[in-house]
Amino acid sequence: MEFGRFNLARGGSLCAFAFVLLFLSSLDALAQQGPAPSSTQNAIPTLPAAKPISEAAVGSSSVNANSAKTGESTASSKSAAAADENSPSLRLGPGDLIEVGVYNVPELSTKARIGNSGDVYLPLIDYVHVGDLTVEEAQALIEKRLEDGGFVRGAHVTIFLDESIAQGVTVLGEVVKPGIYPAIGDRKLFDLISAAGGFTQTAGRKVSIIRQRDPSAAMTVNLPRNLADDLQDNVEILPGDMISVPRAPIIYVVGDVGRPAGLLVDNGTLTVLQALALAGGPNHTAKLGAVRIIRKGPTGMTETRVPLKKMLEAKAADITLQADDILFVPLSGIRMAAQETMQAGISAATGIAVIAAHP
Repeated sequence: MEFGRFNLARGGSLCAFAFVLLFLSSLDALAQQGPAPSSTQNAIPTLPAAKPISEAAVGSSSVNANSAKTGESTASSKSAAAADENSPSLRLGPGDLIEVGVYNVPELSTKARIGNSGDVYLPLIDYVHVGDLTVEEAQALIEKRLEDGGFVRGAHVTIFLDESIAQGVTVLGEVVKPGIYPAIGDRKLFDLISAAGGFTQTAGRKVSIIRQRDPSAAMTVNLPRNLADDLQDNVEILPGDMISVPRAPIIYVVGDVGRPAGLLVDNGTLTVLQALALAGGPNHTAKLGAVRIIRKGPTGMTETRVPLKKMLEAKAADITLQADDILFVPLSGIRMAAQETMQAGISAATGIAVIAAHP
């Protein structure tokens, strides 16, 4: 009986020891793993750092600021361009197209062209003389007229110049499209002639340039037949200048020559021998001793004998022709007699009279 109690007590001690060892091992394992994360920590997601977010915001604001600055600079550049175009020192003149605006009174805003007398018609105040006034002076004058008439108190007038005739270049004469062309930037003579469509077939090459700012500085330029051949006469053109392209002088060669025609003298001069050469030369039936120049003068038509035989033999000086001269080379007497005989025979055979025009 005592032996059985001993065995039971021994078995219980062993079980208790084993339980203690198991408990200690569990505690050791838990200590090595560390505290388990709570369910609340697992539920909250990890947020991004605050610094990148602030940098993005700063970058966005800086881009907006740069855009605003760019817009302001663009607007300021446009305002500067408009101010330059409507500079107070710019004077108005006949033919200019202006826009007149009155602040806070849109009914009085108008667009009108200045007349030849320098007057412009405006609502309520009738005609106002603005010719030869600067933009600033014209604005002050219109403001005074509005206030003196009791129409607007404290009037503020702005004038915008749409078209300025004084700032354009007038191209006249023998060009394809005569007119007024804008002188924007640096413009040369050839540029304006090209803008006007180039020369006509009857254009001369002695081009006149009249300076509006200084009429005494007018000049005449002899241009080559091909403008690209010589650029030394491609002079600068100023706003307000007038370019006049004259009609080339014409010399007529008629009579017993190879090709009777009117010859254009677009540059330089033309002599009798040169004109005859261009007209194909005299025919072998021409009466060289009776060649003459028919010229229109202040007292009427005059005739001048030409010693063509001596000129061809270099025994007489060549004669320079003038514009609208007629160089007449008549038929010889033998040819005229033969022609009259032929006409008489035709008349006798047919009964039809043939009338010949003799020189």
